[in-house]
Order: sequence, then C-alpha cells, then structure tokens
Amino acid sequence: MIIKTVNLETVCGITSKLPENTKPEFAFAGKSNVGKSTLINALMNRKSYARTSATPGKTQTINYYNVNDEFYLVDLPGYGYATAGVKVKQQWGKMIENYLHTSKKLEAVFLLVDIRHEPSENDVMMFDWILAAGFTPYIVATKSDKIKRSQLAKQTAMIRRTIMEKSKVSHDVSFEVIPFSGLKKAGREDLYNIIDGFLTKENDMV
Repeated sequence: MIIKTVNLETVCGITSKLPENTKPEFAFAGKSNVGKSTLINALMNRKSYARTSATPGKTQTINYYNVNDEFYLVDLPGYGYATAGVKVKQQWGKMIENYLHTSKKLEAVFLLVDIRHEPSENDVMMFDWILAAGFTPYIVATKSDKIKRSQLAKQTAMIRRTIMEKSKVSHDVSFEVIPFSGLKKAGREDLYNIIDGFLTKENDMV
C-alpha cells in the first residue's frame, strides 16, 4: 500500500453527529497508553500526524483520517485511564458503542493490547462490544519490540487465551493476533494486507 495523501477530515466530540461517509472505515480501539496514535501514524506513514494528548485519557473525540481519498482510519477514544472520572468513562463508552452500532461504512475494527501484559477487563469488554456490534476484531499486540523475538508466540498465545477465557459473548470465535512494533514497523504490512483485502472486496462490488 502506498500512502499518497492523509487528511484529518472530521473530529467528533460527545455531542457531535457522526458523519455519513461513503468510503470504507477501519476503526482502532485500545486503552489510553497502548500506542494507538503510534500505530495509526505508522499506517499513515507519518511521524506525528495522529492526535495525541499531553495528558493520557483526555482525548474524547473520534478522529477520521482520510487516506488517499479512498478510505478512513478512525481513531476511537482511548479507554481505561485510571484517573478518568466515572462520568467521562461512561461518555467514552457511549461514543464508542454508538459508533460501532451506527457506522454504515465500518469494515473492520482493530483492538490494540499491550503484548507484555494480559488483556485488561476493559480490553475484554471492548472485545465483547465489537462482537456484539457484528464484527470480529483483529487483535493488534503492540510494543512487540519490548520483548524478545523468542517470546512473541508465547505472548500472543497468552493474549488469545485470556480473551477467550474472560469474554462474556463468545468462547469459540476465531480471531487474529498480530504483533506490532511502532519502532520497527513490524506488523505494518500485515495490517495493510487486511485493509487491502477489504478494499478489494469493496471495489469488486462497485
């Protein structure tokens, strides 16, 4: 995939109406410090285009990045930040759930988890929300450069096992776990291939 143009086209807050886009959307969800902006910047082949907040957990918007005027990368609000108030957490949840259930052009959801740790309760809850909305998430195991290459298989298996054991929606769904490193860009081609697969299907239907 060659990235020619990137444009932050729409920013939706808590009271905003979601745009009725005509191009495919690929959404990214994950807790506040999981490296979501780093991953999106890597996919867009930009160093610091995706919005980041100086204070983790403060980003309360859904950001739509128009890529090549062909599709959107959709950055969902980060969740799970410890000091965020209950009201703020509820607002994040409503925004994300509303998006998952109402976007007409959403093709796939990528759920980011830290490869070094077991998925949190919030991660598993997000997994269940994505399933409930009719999608099977692609799990992106971020920060893979923080562990030894020999540990990759063990850690990805642990992530899969933890999600399957704790999920309240399904215990037999099949899903991919893709190790990713923002530093080394490892895993980026795998994500490009997934997106390209959906775009090819979309174009074949036109």
